[in-house]
Amino acid sequence: MATPTAPTDPQAPPGIDELSARDLLDVATARRRVRRLAEVDEMLLAAQWAALHGQPQDAKDPMTHPGGDGTPEVREYCLAELAMAQETHALTTRSLIADTLDLIHRLPRTWAIVQAGDCEPWVARRVAVMTRPLLAETVGLVDTAVARAIAGHAPSTVFAIARAKIIEADPETHAAERERIRHERYVRLSRADEFGYRHLIARVTAGDAAWIDAMVDRVADILVRTHGHDHNHDELRALALGWLARPVDLLKLLLEHTDPDPDEETNEGSPEDDRPAWAPEDLAHTVDRICALSARTLASLRGRGVLYVHVTDQALRTRTGIARVEGLGPVDITQLADLLGHADVTVQPVLDLRDRRRTDAYEHPETTKDHVWTQTGGDVFPYSPRTATRRDVDFDHSTAYDPTGPPGQTGPHNSGPLRRRHHRWKTHGRYRCRTIGPGRHLWQTPHGLSYLVDHTGTRRLDDNQADVILTAPDGVEIYVPPVQLVLASAVMSPDPDRASGAGARPPGARS
Repeated sequence: MATPTAPTDPQAPPGIDELSARDLLDVATARRRVRRLAEVDEMLLAAQWAALHGQPQDAKDPMTHPGGDGTPEVREYCLAELAMAQETHALTTRSLIADTLDLIHRLPRTWAIVQAGDCEPWVARRVAVMTRPLLAETVGLVDTAVARAIAGHAPSTVFAIARAKIIEADPETHAAERERIRHERYVRLSRADEFGYRHLIARVTAGDAAWIDAMVDRVADILVRTHGHDHNHDELRALALGWLARPVDLLKLLLEHTDPDPDEETNEGSPEDDRPAWAPEDLAHTVDRICALSARTLASLRGRGVLYVHVTDQALRTRTGIARVEGLGPVDITQLADLLGHADVTVQPVLDLRDRRRTDAYEHPETTKDHVWTQTGGDVFPYSPRTATRRDVDFDHSTAYDPTGPPGQTGPHNSGPLRRRHHRWKTHGRYRCRTIGPGRHLWQTPHGLSYLVDHTGTRRLDDNQADVILTAPDGVEIYVPPVQLVLASAVMSPDPDRASGAGARPPGARS
């Protein structure tokens, strides 16, 4: 019986069904570049339209200022005409003109990368919107930082960098905006649905939200023992939220299910057991027990967690600057007090990333996980957003662990954090990875495409560059210069004319 083949798209360019898998990938890369440059052409057209309409025709011709400080004005009446030609709304056209003018006049370094087709134009446009409130003399700080990141990092990482630099560029405006937003907090209830359920929606500080979420999770874990047989986790969290409205009952529940501290002893001198020390009808006894608890035991009622905060010693001393909080992003350092609230904080010592920790076991020790996480900064899969938290990733052996292999296979030299999906792709999808230096990982796809992931983001390597790195002796780090790949631009000529160039690091390289 003949094997059925996929139908040929009559609109597809001739010869596309004759390409190999690798050639299809190369053409897909070329098409992506064509699409980006087409968007750039549209932006240049909008900029030229604005230039042609930069002066009023008469005294009754109103002018508008769609872009930020330092960009030219445009005739208001010209916007609708261009929008009609583009078959879109005038506000969409206004946004296109505003973003383009901002990039050209306020973010020239980022605009150069956009024009070259090396990044997604929509990401640059989003940065233009974010930076529009800044004055022209301060926006350059953001432009420099974003230009270094936009070609290799995921959009969410670029936006986090932009937010941090916006705060740094104009802390006074950021502080004023924080004060304004502080008065926009709220807690609201939706209408009840036909089944008697309502939505509870709140806008609170990040610190309060984290504490509420942690408490809800703690109560849900307790309720598993009595309700887990017919309730899923989300249902239990919804039940737990109801307990927060009954503080006395909630306190009893927490006391009943708090493991005793072996170092704490009762007045009688015997260790406390895990039996309830209260009766539902005896509130006075519950209050007495609360008063008798040590500060250490009281703190345990709130649960424990680990918060990763990246901050410089100078920022801590001067109380000015930016802190980067895992799961939250960049914040003004003065916001750390709001985030931590009344928590009991234990500061862990700074890791010395020069250490070469290794172990023979398959499992990663916690110190090794800390080292790898600090060294990589997040998920090391190509183009993956650096938004994962430490608890969301698996610490994977880049080169598969061999139980009969040499000692010292587990360590920062052979490890990278991966989200579960990326870990599964690597394990079962024939994606290969190799750690080629501290925080540097080389990936190869099933059809031989190679990507380098490091602190600068992700960039494509050609076959020669990848071969030089992969064939280097163990312990030798190879650094290759950025090379612009010239890929097939026509389907009928699929073979890419690949540039090459790789070399060992100059004298002083680590080995």
